[in-house]
Amino acid sequence: MLARCIPTLALDPVLVEIPFPFFGLEGLPIRWYALAYIAGLFFGLWYVNQLVRRPRLWTTHPKPVAAPMSRAFVDDLLLWIMVGVIAGGRIGYVLFYQTAAIWERPLWIATGITEGGMSFHGGLIGVALAIFFTSRAHGVEVTRTADAVAAATPVGLLLGRLANFINGELWGREAPGLPWAMRFAGDPECALRHPSQLYEATLEGLVLFTVIAVLIWKWRALSRPGLVAGVFLAGYGLFRALVELVREPDTHMPEALQGYVTMGMILSLPLILVGAVLIWRALKTRPDDRPGTLADTASEAAKSRQNG
Repeated sequence: MLARCIPTLALDPVLVEIPFPFFGLEGLPIRWYALAYIAGLFFGLWYVNQLVRRPRLWTTHPKPVAAPMSRAFVDDLLLWIMVGVIAGGRIGYVLFYQTAAIWERPLWIATGITEGGMSFHGGLIGVALAIFFTSRAHGVEVTRTADAVAAATPVGLLLGRLANFINGELWGREAPGLPWAMRFAGDPECALRHPSQLYEATLEGLVLFTVIAVLIWKWRALSRPGLVAGVFLAGYGLFRALVELVREPDTHMPEALQGYVTMGMILSLPLILVGAVLIWRALKTRPDDRPGTLADTASEAAKSRQNG
């Protein structure tokens, strides 16, 4: 075992460190990982608003009036999604991957978030709760909200996986004969490995976003409530399970399962099943042919006049 590993690419997880001589700190590091979360959330806000501004995407009606949600609703939704992503992602990571921390170092669950450690599946549960309760509070169909969020989420996944790559974490299995295999600084074995973060960025991010975008902009998939959310869940679950085949296995799995089944595979299975059910239900139901209502548009105009 090597004491120090020289990585294939020397990438600094910290973009810049801002001087901050307070509270015993020398500086405030701005990390790529944090920027990925922020950029993903605000891209999502922008992209969903672009969808909302185009009522024709949500219905087959020849003269649509408005989307099934307002831009004010989208702004409110962003706040609760941020809470869901962070709280759900952290709690999920602890429950799924670091269960012993609950009784061994409970304070670390909150304070250790600066070291990384977020679970997509936990974040997904947090976002699902945010979607459900915010939609109910505003009188918006839950499946419509889920579709809108699912349309934008792959970009956040793309940025997050790129940040994992920059951090040199969540690497793949050993692959000494692979032409593009890499060494990562945090690897105690300093072995040549699959850059599985880049595989996930490509499949869960770029490919999934492209597929969903084509379905929305060319085939009006948003006119079938639940279809986009189903494609996202099934697509993510399938891609994640495939990449798990070349991702470094979880060491905390039962010994009989190590090397064959990972926690990522187990958690992705329900996503594939739920996604398949949503797709089936959406395809067997007639597309929405309602024109929408001017109520949301009027409220947006009133809000703009008030702010102006």
